[in-house]
Amino acid sequence: MIYLFLANGFEEIEALATVDVLRRAGCDVVTVGVGGKKITGSHRIEVAADIEEKEAVTDGLDMVVLPGGMPGTLNLEKSPIVKAVIRYCAENDRYLCAICAAPSILGHMNLLKEHTATCFPGYEQELHAKTVSSGPVCVSGKIITARGAGVAVEFALQIVEVLFGAEKSKMLRKSMQCM
Repeated sequence: MIYLFLANGFEEIEALATVDVLRRAGCDVVTVGVGGKKITGSHRIEVAADIEEKEAVTDGLDMVVLPGGMPGTLNLEKSPIVKAVIRYCAENDRYLCAICAAPSILGHMNLLKEHTATCFPGYEQELHAKTVSSGPVCVSGKIITARGAGVAVEFALQIVEVLFGAEKSKMLRKSMQCM
């Protein structure tokens, strides 16, 4: 199971493109609303989450995905439940995925100190990473990071590749007409 956390002010493309691609690949993605089930993105698009954060459990959890956006990233980081689930993944060799400003949450939790990571330009100092990449998507161990909304589909396809292999990602890329 994959949790994708949504907090008010999240970047819609980063969250919804990722959920869409992962579900097309056959992943069990559960959207988790921070502060309720109805969450409003940074561009005033309201989304109904599958569950509220208080319903989140770690049994069967394989991955967490954190979309960026402002103030969505700040709202995710304020949640003790989001941080507890991130910590669980880090301590139990599960995947942590974050895009845009959201990798800063992992940096503030000192989870990137042995990793290479990327983020939205201007957040590099927040990563506290071993190496900061300027690439669009970065895989370092069980951590996948990306720069922003413009690479959201690439981010999601990279997650698919890590979970299912290059062939599945390539098939999905072709069916979606990704160039």
